[in-house]
Amino acid sequence: MAFTWKNAQEFYYWILDNGDPRTDPWPLVYSPLPVIFIFTLYLVIVAAGPHIMQKLEPLRLKAFLVVYNLSMVLLSVFMFYEFLMTSFLANYNYLCQPVDYSQSELGMRMARVCWWFFFSKVIELLDTILFILRKKNEQVTFLHVYHHGTMLFNWWAGVKYVPGGQAFFIGMLNSFVHIFMYLYYGLASLGPKMQSHLWWKRYLTILQLFQFVAIAIHSSYNLFTECLFPDGFNLAVSIYILSLIVLFLNFYYWTYIKKQKKAC
Repeated sequence: MAFTWKNAQEFYYWILDNGDPRTDPWPLVYSPLPVIFIFTLYLVIVAAGPHIMQKLEPLRLKAFLVVYNLSMVLLSVFMFYEFLMTSFLANYNYLCQPVDYSQSELGMRMARVCWWFFFSKVIELLDTILFILRKKNEQVTFLHVYHHGTMLFNWWAGVKYVPGGQAFFIGMLNSFVHIFMYLYYGLASLGPKMQSHLWWKRYLTILQLFQFVAIAIHSSYNLFTECLFPDGFNLAVSIYILSLIVLFLNFYYWTYIKKQKKAC
């Protein structure tokens, strides 16, 4: 037991000491403990929230939802622009790009947008809380919780160790998709009259799937080529993204194909 505890301590100090010194001083980056606390609190809310809300009326939150989703659209536009322009100005190789760990203007600019992308994953945990407060518990699926929780840890590790390089491609694509996702949520929050015009939800899911396939190809490509970006991160991304493809395909089948068959 003492040996195990000693190993755990050594591993924890290794985590602390081997991060990017540029991003370590930034909020929530240096230690994994704040992120673990946020994730634990999130799981407690997911587990207890629906039970607490059982005896309460669902909250409408219409004005808040419009402002929240519009804000997320603007944040996604900002991040997509920063990922795209910084990679372009820095002459990124879109097939193989090591991390620029220097204090250069473009190196720091890329690191900063990676931090914003990570922090956006903290903000996005509100999606789940808002579903619970409105008693839309059917939306709080395993896929929803798994995706939100894992992205939080994935991008903490990204900002801690590889804020830029190949990782930018994931943030750029995801920010692009989230522009349309939060635009959809914002319009849907306006009420049933607007919801009847939102015929493109299915295509939003298809866009998400295309995103995952592109990321899988981009990450796995460098496992078979010489690239100075760490293979461990590319391998982790490749495995993780395959799990999302499987889960989203399952969601697509049950939400669109199976329902259509039943309707017929």
